[in-house]
Amino acid sequence: MIKMLWTRIALLRGPGERDRGDSPVPTAIIIAGLAAAAGAVVLAASGLVDSFMGSIGSTP
Repeated sequence: MIKMLWTRIALLRGPGERDRGDSPVPTAIIIAGLAAAAGAVVLAASGLVDSFMGSIGSTP
């Protein structure tokens, strides 16, 4: 099992697989931006839910 893993890693590090196009940095930046946007959506939704739950008990 370990030998298969090392063989696969060696194949991926070979010259034929090294140049796959774009570097991982732009991908990481996109993922970080998506995570920040998801966090903003969660914060906005939790604020709306909190205000809704607070208004339930104070009906006139």
